[in-house]
Amino acid sequence: MPYYVYRVGTLGVLNKLADFASFREASAFAKAARAGGDAGVPGRVRVMFADNELAAEDLLSQVREAPPHIAEDD
Repeated sequence: MPYYVYRVGTLGVLNKLADFASFREASAFAKAARAGGDAGVPGRVRVMFADNELAAEDLLSQVREAPPHIAEDD
């Protein structure tokens, strides 16, 4: 399965930047894209491992619940 690199923009708009066969390549590309962040291009760069492009976009579009808050005892 390939690794897909996306820019997740405002309102969840997905823009595919690249796809790679190995995580190492995808991670290096994503880090470079984050470091060279274009000031005029909003969004986060994400790496997704999926069977195909459609599955990657589906996973990136899903809303994840926040983990339960653990209160510290005083």
